[in-house]
Amino acid sequence: MDEYEGIDEVVHEPSEAFAESTNVAAFMREYGIDDYEELIERTTSEVPGEPASGVDWFWDEIVDYLDIEFFTDYDAVRDDADGPQFSDWYLGGEVNVAHNVVDRHAAVDSPNRNRVALIWEGEPGDVREITFHELRRQSDRVANYLTEAGIETGDTVGLYMPMVPEVVSILYGCLKVGAIAVPIFSGFGREATATRIDDAEPSVLFTGDGFYRRGDGVRLKGTADEAVADAGHVEDVVVYDRLGATPAADSADSGSDVDPVPWNDERDRTWDEAVGSQPSSFETKRLPSDQESMLLYSSGTTGEPKGIVHTHAGVLTQCAKEIHFGFDQKPADRFFWVSDIGWMMGPWTLIGNHAFGGTVVMYEGAPDHPEPDRFWELIDRHGITQFGISPTAIRALRKHGDEWVDEHDLSSLRILGSTGEPWDPESWRWFHDAVGGGDCPVINISGGTEICGCFLMPMPNQPLKPCTLGGPGLGMDIDIVDESGESVRESGERGYLVARDSCPSMTKSLWSGDERYLNEYWSTWPDLWDHGDFAQKDEDGFWFLHGRADDALNVAGRKVGPAEIEGVLIDHDAVNQAAAVGVPDDTTGTAVVAYVVLEPGADPSDDLREELRALVGDEHGKPFRPRELLFVEAFPKTQSGKIIRRAIESVYNDEDPGDLSSMENPEALDSLRDPA
Repeated sequence: MDEYEGIDEVVHEPSEAFAESTNVAAFMREYGIDDYEELIERTTSEVPGEPASGVDWFWDEIVDYLDIEFFTDYDAVRDDADGPQFSDWYLGGEVNVAHNVVDRHAAVDSPNRNRVALIWEGEPGDVREITFHELRRQSDRVANYLTEAGIETGDTVGLYMPMVPEVVSILYGCLKVGAIAVPIFSGFGREATATRIDDAEPSVLFTGDGFYRRGDGVRLKGTADEAVADAGHVEDVVVYDRLGATPAADSADSGSDVDPVPWNDERDRTWDEAVGSQPSSFETKRLPSDQESMLLYSSGTTGEPKGIVHTHAGVLTQCAKEIHFGFDQKPADRFFWVSDIGWMMGPWTLIGNHAFGGTVVMYEGAPDHPEPDRFWELIDRHGITQFGISPTAIRALRKHGDEWVDEHDLSSLRILGSTGEPWDPESWRWFHDAVGGGDCPVINISGGTEICGCFLMPMPNQPLKPCTLGGPGLGMDIDIVDESGESVRESGERGYLVARDSCPSMTKSLWSGDERYLNEYWSTWPDLWDHGDFAQKDEDGFWFLHGRADDALNVAGRKVGPAEIEGVLIDHDAVNQAAAVGVPDDTTGTAVVAYVVLEPGADPSDDLREELRALVGDEHGKPFRPRELLFVEAFPKTQSGKIIRRAIESVYNDEDPGDLSSMENPEALDSLRDPA
């Protein structure tokens, strides 16, 4: 088959005026860089005869270029004497993320003091705007509370919070006192939350009574109590009142008909009691560059979450770099990425934009409530300029039709973003054309929680093919290798995505220790970070991903990614979404089983089933023709819109799917158990 069918044509060409106006073009002019290939070469490798080149040069230069402020200048940009696995960055420097993202912008003499730092919209439609001045006062109150609670530098603090404005001040308040913020996805249930609390051992946990989702109040406090009971460690719980179900709400409105959340008078305090009463001034701590800032959790291949350890200097430089260059941040921009504070993209969005005094838009609820145009309405109403979302969420919104998009003015958009999984060409084109008007570049990024950023990222002044990830991010020494670890990047072969060098934001080992860290990322090949993705670079220099290597379907000794099977099915006019899983087979070892969600108006039939099976066989070969193809109403998804494939596979095999507390739509499992 043609590896690049449907994605081999350049469909986005930025205008000369737009390309020249970008931040990355300004950087290229500043350093005499003529084209994209030279840009990547200069920022990722040492060019003979060019002193202004190499990974160390770039990460040193970028500090002043992006106006990142250290309290104390660093003595050396890096020490990698122990190899890329354990590089130390910005040695001797003192810095604090909170100073860079809030304090300096809230200073009396700062032009950003009264600029809006956050526009928040609740699902019921309530809107709040928070200035940098207000954000600093709130963050300082959080910092003073944490100090009163005995939190010191290096202590962990849990954030099991709804997406409300206060979550930003909690994050920044933790950073101010030198605490390690531990964001936990608000969609997690008891088991997943308890696992993270047990591992991180925070003594303070911030949570809420709940949040709104699809018009209903979803309770959070009870789940938090259960998780704390299972895990222990937590001595103080601060509860934000979103639903009117805390004692604070009861005292304000004794006639409230909202059932109160469970309460422990010895441990629990309301937000107003714990934080609102604190002084609104705090002197942010000066911390070593390598001081831990956040503990973010990412699932491991064994199912046990991995505690990713980030530093102040690392997340600050990486997030700021990517927002400035990849997403072309400008002073008047309004940046909205669909995420939760418990996922990497939440802190990434906040830190990256607030480093420049930018405005972030945050939304509480479901993407299609009360109607499928909720995001389009939100973009129109708030004049959003950058909009990021997962491919799966776009596929779900696309099925509702163009009319929901056409009713709104989306002309404020300059740049679109996506991450989380591979695209199919049809959905990418719809995102580019229907949402972006054919003018906005789709900055499709891939990296991970492990680096709080991107290994691959297009630049907005580049031409684009559908689904491409452009190429390596600036300062990221990335390659594609075969099973022996030899580079196949320039040969056009499919291989494994690796990093040949570290970057400032690369995880500082794992919270559980070096052994698992080295085994997870550095054990496949000597001194190569194995990211676990299938990657390929085409003859025109565009990079593509083909899914996770550990998700590969190994049929009769041949491997193909699930996304490639799914892409063939989604290309059919009758198919809206598809999921492919591998199941045991006596003959081939593994057989493909495909699940399909049809477009509105398309009906399941045996003829359509056989037509779709034949399509896959024609494209990938007879061994990959699905053994079964099943029609279902919906796929199980997370609140961020990602398909939970392990749940699909477990239902087919009649196995326990494990913790599904992050699932948005549990009823989808019933559809899987009774397919057409």
